[in-house]
Amino acid sequence: MAHSLVLLASPSREAALLDWLDRQALAVSGFPLLATAELAGRLRSDPRTAQLPVMALEALAEGGDIQVAARLLAGEVAAVIAFLDPEAPPGSPPDGRLLIRACDLAAVPLALNAATAELALRGLAHGRSAYLLFNPVAGQGEANADLALIRSILEPQLLVTVLLTGPGTDPGDQCRELVELLQARPAGEVGNVMIVACGGDGTVSAVAGAVAGTGIPLGVIPRGTANAFAAALDIPTDLVAACQTILAGHTHVVDAARCNGLPMTLLAGVGFEAGMVDRATRELKTMLGPLAYVLAGAQQLVSQQPFQARVEIDGTVTEMQAAAITVANVAPATSVLAQGFGRVIPDDGLLEVTIASPSTRLQGLNALASLLTSAVVQSPSNHPDLLCLRASHITITTDPPQRLVIDGEMLEADPVTFTCLPGALTVFAPLPPP
Repeated sequence: MAHSLVLLASPSREAALLDWLDRQALAVSGFPLLATAELAGRLRSDPRTAQLPVMALEALAEGGDIQVAARLLAGEVAAVIAFLDPEAPPGSPPDGRLLIRACDLAAVPLALNAATAELALRGLAHGRSAYLLFNPVAGQGEANADLALIRSILEPQLLVTVLLTGPGTDPGDQCRELVELLQARPAGEVGNVMIVACGGDGTVSAVAGAVAGTGIPLGVIPRGTANAFAAALDIPTDLVAACQTILAGHTHVVDAARCNGLPMTLLAGVGFEAGMVDRATRELKTMLGPLAYVLAGAQQLVSQQPFQARVEIDGTVTEMQAAAITVANVAPATSVLAQGFGRVIPDDGLLEVTIASPSTRLQGLNALASLLTSAVVQSPSNHPDLLCLRASHITITTDPPQRLVIDGEMLEADPVTFTCLPGALTVFAPLPPP
C-alpha cells in the first residue's frame, strides 16, 4: 500500500473532488485509493468514479481522518488529496491541522485543491520510471498516433523514456544494455523502474528474454499480428486497456526458458512450426493479419516431410519419426501445435512438449484437428499420432537436420537444448477471474 492515495473532502467540497477525479480518472486509476466511508460511498454511487479502486476507512464522525494520519505515519501513503472547506470551524473533520502535521512528519505531499492535486500526481510520476521499447513498424496502426496515445495515458503516473527499435537494432540487445545501466544504480532505485515492450511478439519476446531473471517488472502493450504472449496472459490488445493494466500494478510471475543459450519466452518449433512461420512473411502478415499463419500452415502441410528425431527429456531418450515438435513455455489457445495438453501453463516450472508423428497428410490433418479440439475444451489430446510431455530440460536431435523457430525467429541448430527458468518473469497482467 506504499503507493496509496488518500482522498478526503469536507461535505461542501465533495462535488469539487468528484469533478477533479472525473478529469483525472486515468491518472488515478492505477493507485490504490483510500477514502472515508461516506466519501467512498459517494465515489461508488457516481457513474464517473464507480470504477475507481477505493478502499473505505472509518467515517469522519468515527475518526476517519485520524485513521488517515495513522496510515501516513506508518508509511502507507504516497499523497493526500484533501478538498477542505476553508470556512469550516477549526477542528471540524477532516481536521486540516491534523493532516498537515501528519504529512509533515511522514514527508508526504498534501494537496488542498485541484491545482495542487494535479501537481502532486505529476510529482509522483517522477518517482516511478518506465522505459518503453517501442517498435514503430509493428502492427497496422499509425505509429506516431499510437505512441502519443500511450504516452498520454502513462505519463501522468510514470516518467516515460521512449527507446525506438529499428531495422538495424535488436530490441533484446537494446534492453540488455538498459538492464545493465539500471542494475548499476544504487540499491533500492531499481524497485521503482519498469520496462515496457510495445510491438509484436518478436519485440515482446526479445525484451522479455532480456528482462528475465532481473526482477524488473515487464509491461506489455501489444501492437503485432498474433500478440500471442498478451493473449496467453489475458493482457488486453486494446492500447488504452493495455496501458491501464500496467498502471493497475497487478503482476503475474511466469516462467521463461532458454534454447541453446538463447532466451525463449513463448515457444519453439522444429519441422512444421518452423516452416509455417518461415512462410508467413511480414508482407503476408501486413496484407492478411492473423490469416497469414492459416495460409502459411496450409502450404506447409502440403510440403512437410517427416524426419527422425532423438528426444532426451530429463535424462530419458526416445527415438521416433516426427513431422512437428513444439516446445512451449507460454502460448495461447491459438498456438494450436502447442496444445497437446489442452493448455500451456505459464507458471508451473515446466515446458510443454507436443510431438506430432503422422505418416500421411490425412493423419496430419486429423492430428491438427485433435490439437484444435484440445485447445477449445482445454483437455489433453488422446490422438495416437501425438505424444505430449512436460519437462524442465529437453534436448532434440534430428536427421536430417531441421530448421528451428524460437519466438518467431528462424535459426539453424542441431541438436537443440531447452531449459525452463521457473518464475523468471514478473509481468503486469489483469487479475484472474474469481
